[in-house]
Amino acid sequence: MVALPRAKNPQAVLFACGLNSVRSPMAESLLKQMIPQGLYVRSAGVRKGELDPFAVAVMAELGQDISGHRPMTFEELDDWEGLNFDLIVTLSPEAHHKALELTRTVAADVEYWPTPDPTGTDGSREQKLSAYREVLDGLLMRIRRRFSRTGAASG
Repeated sequence: MVALPRAKNPQAVLFACGLNSVRSPMAESLLKQMIPQGLYVRSAGVRKGELDPFAVAVMAELGQDISGHRPMTFEELDDWEGLNFDLIVTLSPEAHHKALELTRTVAADVEYWPTPDPTGTDGSREQKLSAYREVLDGLLMRIRRRFSRTGAASG
């Protein structure tokens, strides 16, 4: 019998980026919406950030409210509830390095999904929102592709 990778159908997923203020909370909300039961989903950042109002705005366009999200670092999440995840999806290089460090002591698989940071976008409010929507669309596509089979067979 061939052993499948543990994270093929993960029970607990952590999305991680630099500040836990844009990409990772968006991804966390998208996956929670897609699979509301049977999957534990959280997000964290390498450093502590502030929730980004443009991220809140583009998520609201999808009918998802992330305005109550409280950005958290890996260390805060660990102190709060432990880092018991089968899969850590990293969205930035620094989060990827941090996650790989963690796997020395935490038994989790790590997947790197390079995701652009829209916070540096210049221009009008609409141009900025457009950059955030592109990131959101990219995350949604990756999440659907990665998790569409997870939990779909049960129920």
